Amino acid sequence: MIISHDYKFIFIKTNKTAGTSIEIALSRFCGLNDIITTIPEKDEEIRRSLGYRGPQNYLVTGSEMNSQESRRLARKGKKERKYYNHISANRIRRYIGQPIWDSYFKFCVERNPWDRLISMYYWHCRSEPRPTIAEFLDSDIPLRLKLRGRDLYMIDGRVAVDAVCRFESLSEDLEKIRLQLGIPEKLELPRTKSTFRKDKRNYREILSDAERARIAELFAEEIDLIGYQY
Repeated sequence: MIISHDYKFIFIKTNKTAGTSIEIALSRFCGLNDIITTIPEKDEEIRRSLGYRGPQNYLVTGSEMNSQESRRLARKGKKERKYYNHISANRIRRYIGQPIWDSYFKFCVERNPWDRLISMYYWHCRSEPRPTIAEFLDSDIPLRLKLRGRDLYMIDGRVAVDAVCRFESLSEDLEKIRLQLGIPEKLELPRTKSTFRKDKRNYREILSDAERARIAELFAEEIDLIGYQY
């Protein structure tokens, strides 16, 4: 997650949608007072090698330590964190305040759920022998993927961001946002987490009819919202 006060935008990071690559690219244009949350250490190494800003301003400040939210975080063993990687729009709005939330441009990325599930399957099931995709769909992981997707950019059942970029047209969508925000150079997305998946087949070559239908059921709202088709 990134909040840029210089360019007045909020990037909400959904799961398995190139979010880490986008965070790294956006970090290049962040200033001293902007909020940048942590990413996995291997990806931080990429960010450092590019000379971009790393995590900053995401901790609970001293003046907030007696707040109810800080005590709640402390009970969960996370007393130092306020903003974090896959933080929801609702929580960001509460932390940053309504005036900034209303005036900043907010965006995220959504992805074809059939493709997204296959990406998550290979990322989560890295070791052989893997469970079958049908077994994977019966686990709680697909639900968690939903929680780190649509549920992050919705508030009270409504889309809370100004733009939902499509993973399938990411370069074009990000370029439109860049121009709108006045970011001076094109966003160059580094490749991250690309070594986990060896099977590069299209999801249509992998999923059975039953698996296709199961994913359509699980992600019916996303499919309807973006207009995805199998």
